[in-house]
Amino acid sequence: MSRAQRLLDLLQLLRSYRNPVGGAELAAATGVSLRTLYRDIGTLQAQGANIEGEAGVGYVLRPGYLLPPLMFSEAEIEALVLGSRWVAGRADGALADAARAGLAKIAAVLPKTLAEELDNSTLLVGPGKVIDMPHIDLSNIRSAIRSQAKIEIDYADERGRDTRRIVWPFALAFFDQVRVLLAWCELRQDYRSFRADRISCFTLLDARYPKRREVLLKGWRQMMKARQETTDRN
Repeated sequence: MSRAQRLLDLLQLLRSYRNPVGGAELAAATGVSLRTLYRDIGTLQAQGANIEGEAGVGYVLRPGYLLPPLMFSEAEIEALVLGSRWVAGRADGALADAARAGLAKIAAVLPKTLAEELDNSTLLVGPGKVIDMPHIDLSNIRSAIRSQAKIEIDYADERGRDTRRIVWPFALAFFDQVRVLLAWCELRQDYRSFRADRISCFTLLDARYPKRREVLLKGWRQMMKARQETTDRN
């Protein structure tokens, strides 16, 4: 293992601890001697990592340190390329452009050898097409999610029946052929999913919904988990 990879692994390990962790435990987890561990801690501190602590007491990485892109591993670069290519080929125009721009920024700061790995990645995304194209601009939905704003939608269900709903959007799900809005529905007083291609009209309301989107997402996940457990029991 290269020293750069070892330092990266140590950083990732420190990120997983909220409280100080002893040097001996860190050394054992990274497979180095205690003396080498102390040197690696010093190197990371010199590079700007806010690691607090000392020998015999323990170490903790304080929030705020951004990992330089040049420290991505080859596998991480492949994952970034694959994910960006999927988004560029299957998301709406604004998100596809953002994926390509983000990948270009990463390429600009990578060392030459890693930049070549990015350009020559052999992980490809097969051809695909969103069959049911949304009638609305999904970038507006994403903006509403970020600002935690209520929206009003005109929606047609699977039988073609039209309804008007006020919902609290908290997530978008991207499948190969459809896009799905996850929201709390004021009409049903429950979580609901809405296929984006069945939303004919979208209006951003001048009102924030009362719960944080993180709370809504957590509640939805708990509901889905409970449903799956019930299905598994039956």
